[in-house]
Amino acid sequence: MEVISEILKILDSFNSVRLGEMDNVKLMDRNDTKYLLPANRIPDLLLLMQKRYRVLEINNIRISSYDTLYLDTPDFTLFNQHVTGRPGRVKVRYRSYKSTGNTFLEIKKKTKKDRTVKWRMENSSSGSSFDENTIGFVNSHIKFNCNDLKPVLSNSFKRMTFVGFDTPERITIDLDLSFSSISGNNRIGLPLISVVELKSEGPASRSPFSGIIKQFSSYPTGFSKYCIGCVMLYDLPLKNSLKPNILLINRIENEYNGYLSA
Repeated sequence: MEVISEILKILDSFNSVRLGEMDNVKLMDRNDTKYLLPANRIPDLLLLMQKRYRVLEINNIRISSYDTLYLDTPDFTLFNQHVTGRPGRVKVRYRSYKSTGNTFLEIKKKTKKDRTVKWRMENSSSGSSFDENTIGFVNSHIKFNCNDLKPVLSNSFKRMTFVGFDTPERITIDLDLSFSSISGNNRIGLPLISVVELKSEGPASRSPFSGIIKQFSSYPTGFSKYCIGCVMLYDLPLKNSLKPNILLINRIENEYNGYLSA
C-alpha cells in the first residue's frame, strides 16, 4: 500500500516508547472508543497526533503485524451476544504478536457499565483442543464449556500503537485488515479501511484525541473485527444487525476510490 510508505515517513518523526515502558498503560479495565477512517486519511491524523503521543517501537518496528484466531460455539453464541448487545458479552481469541513472537489466549468481556475487561495467558492454539492450564484459565473468567469453543474465523492486520505523553491512554490504528474462514476457502480484505481505537481509563470526551479525531468528521461507532468478519464470510441469522457498519464501510471505500480517481 502506497499509504503505508507515507505513514512510515511520518512515524520516523515521532518520539518512541519501548514495550517495557507500557506497564502504566496496560488498561486491562478500560473504556474503548472506536472510529473508522479511510486509510488515506491516517497520515493527516498522525501529523495532528505528533505533539501529544509517542509511538510504540519493538525491535525497530513501528508498524506491527497481528494474526488472530477467534473461537465460538458451532451456533455462534458469542457472535449473537455481540450483535444483540448483551451485557457481559465476551470474545475468546488467540492473538499472535509478530513483532515479539508471542501468542496469547485472550478473553475480552464487556461489562454492564460498558467497560472492557481483558485477561490473557501466553498460550498457542493447538487446533480444537485445550490443555489443562487453558481450561482452568477460561473457566476462571467465563462460564463456557471449553469443549464447545472451536476456531471459526482468522484475521490479520497491521497496527500502530501510541501512548500519551501526559495522559493514561493508548491509541491503536489498524490497517490492511483481512478475514479468512477456517477452511481457508473464503477470504476478504478491507485495505481501504482503518480502525482507530482510543483505550482510556475515563470517558473518551476527556481525551485530547477526541478533539483531534473530530476534525475528520469521524465519530464513535460500534465496530467489532470479529463480528464484521463473520457477516462478510458467513450467512448468519442476525447479520442484518450489522448493516449500518457495512454501509459505513462501503461509504468510506467509495470516498477513498473517489479520492484516487480525482
